[in-house]
Amino acid sequence: MVTVNIHEAKTHLSRLVDRAEQGEEIVIARAGKPVVRLERITPVGRRTPGVDKGRVVIHPDFDDPLPEFDPDYAHPEDPLLDPRQ
Repeated sequence: MVTVNIHEAKTHLSRLVDRAEQGEEIVIARAGKPVVRLERITPVGRRTPGVDKGRVVIHPDFDDPLPEFDPDYAHPEDPLLDPRQ
């Protein structure tokens, strides 16, 4: 691990990035105190289409209106329902 101050990091950023790409860990310090770490990012693999096939189910009534938003819907236990109707 190498520690450099901010001024040096600004001056030699390209070199530090090259070193980080090679796997070296670079710490950038302000007034001698470490504040950030410059390190290589591990590439993420490509997604594989269909990997979750069969894990997601969409029911036939998925697009049906929700009863609680239907103005003509009244649940039998609804306290606002007039029992005389």
